[in-house]
Amino acid sequence: MSRLSTADYVVFLVYFIIVSLYGVWVYRRKSHGDATSKDYFLAEGSLTWWAIGASLIASNISAEQMIGMSGSGFKMGLAISTYEWMGALTLIIVGIFFIPVYLRNKIFTMPQFLHQRYNGTVAMIMAVFWLLLYIVVNLMSILYLGALAISGISGLDINLCIGFLAVFSIIITLGGMKVIGYTDVIQVFFLILGGLVATYIALNLLSEKSGTTGLLNGFAIMKNEAADHFHMIFKKDNPNYLDLPGLSVLIGGMWIVNLNYWGCNQYITQRALGANLKTARGGLLFGAVLKLLMPVIVVLPGIAAYVLYQKGMFHQEMLSSKGVEDVNKAYPALLNLLPTGLKGLSFAALTAAIVASLAGKANSIATIFTLDIYKKAIKPDATDRQLVNLGKISVIVAMLLGVVMSLLIGEQLMGEGKQGFQYIQEYTGFVSPGILAMFLLGFFWKKATSSAALFSTIGGFIFSVFFKFLPRFMNLSFLTPYGFAKLNGDGVYEIPFLDRMAFVFVICMVGMYVISLIGASKTEKDDALMVDVSMFKTSRAFTAGALLVGGILVALYSIFW
Repeated sequence: MSRLSTADYVVFLVYFIIVSLYGVWVYRRKSHGDATSKDYFLAEGSLTWWAIGASLIASNISAEQMIGMSGSGFKMGLAISTYEWMGALTLIIVGIFFIPVYLRNKIFTMPQFLHQRYNGTVAMIMAVFWLLLYIVVNLMSILYLGALAISGISGLDINLCIGFLAVFSIIITLGGMKVIGYTDVIQVFFLILGGLVATYIALNLLSEKSGTTGLLNGFAIMKNEAADHFHMIFKKDNPNYLDLPGLSVLIGGMWIVNLNYWGCNQYITQRALGANLKTARGGLLFGAVLKLLMPVIVVLPGIAAYVLYQKGMFHQEMLSSKGVEDVNKAYPALLNLLPTGLKGLSFAALTAAIVASLAGKANSIATIFTLDIYKKAIKPDATDRQLVNLGKISVIVAMLLGVVMSLLIGEQLMGEGKQGFQYIQEYTGFVSPGILAMFLLGFFWKKATSSAALFSTIGGFIFSVFFKFLPRFMNLSFLTPYGFAKLNGDGVYEIPFLDRMAFVFVICMVGMYVISLIGASKTEKDDALMVDVSMFKTSRAFTAGALLVGGILVALYSIFW
């Protein structure tokens, strides 16, 4: 297997120096004296629309996409792009309906919203939930999958790669949201350029392997030789139906995944919460446009790797030591086919994606712990200096916990042929339906009570676990004709996890409605938020951009249905 050459390391070193020096410059240029806690965690009023949009994508596109989604592209094809393309539409919806509520009510963290709308108990429970989710699922998975890729390309020990990623991310994160936001612009540049280079080379390799030349010929060959990999909507007999159950990606659980991720997630919304409405919406629209491009960078390389694998170009690299086809190695194996220099560029792009995501996640963990747990429950009179210092300590502790877990259980959960991207989506989905129901009714229905929110928070998780393990105790074959159950690899009729999320979401919405009506006389938070129709009016420029994105999505789904 080819490894990085001296020229590749030089290219990577240039990237590392540029990002580091720019981060130092931003920190010195945009920091005036002692930073306030809101300034440090949110970069209040400092990020432009293009910085917000770039930071959204840099934080979103990480190892789970570059490695996990490419692996899913290798296994199931273009259909996995639904997470990206539906995400683009979701960003626009969040910009119209969610962000105005947050900004009008001066919401800076998601637990703060829950405290203001419901009560402190709901807010504290969810703050702990989010911390556990971010550390146990996100930090750990990003570190492990990222290190797996870097190890596969460079030949370095995976444990050393985990340590390197953690240290680099801590350096970026300690500068606060200003540094993260503006360095993410450079990270996105490397991410997109390196990703496009990998796709370009892959398509060229396919055309050359078939005796032709040109990108379009390479794409045509890929479509011809992997025709089953170019369908967005799976039929019930598709072996990947459990992961992407047909129309559920358009009218079912996929909406819950995306609305929760882009609209109720501190990790994402934090980028826009420090801006004014026009700037925030501009950033979200820019992020939506970039989101349309992501499948070209993270999915097509996986499909190309599949075709090249079928042609025997890197057979050994796609097999683990135990002889199991490991889809998570599709992207690293493809990068190893790149020429000297370009491999270093793509290596830098991969590292940029991983580091940006880790930095954003660590900053969100520090924000929630410092502002929503420490300041509210431990030391309400803490000064800004104390909060900022504690935030920096929290970053280091969270990253260390992520490192320990990735070393201990990363391989068990995401190694040996498992789809890392699907792992992240499924286990995040244990809390997504309840969170989304609680936020939506909290936004738009004044009668929603704190008791109802507690039901959605705790009950949503319990029902998610119930539906996950229900097939062990009950034969669900009667759901098969409706597409809500399918035989899994163990011969058990299982409910696709996107459909499980939809079922739980409906239960949470109905449960919250009933509980709120029963306890209507006890409602004390019915005027906790300022919400009126005028808040949702958009500018002509935003409306035009939103319609353009929607039109492109209609065209894409029509072509690749």
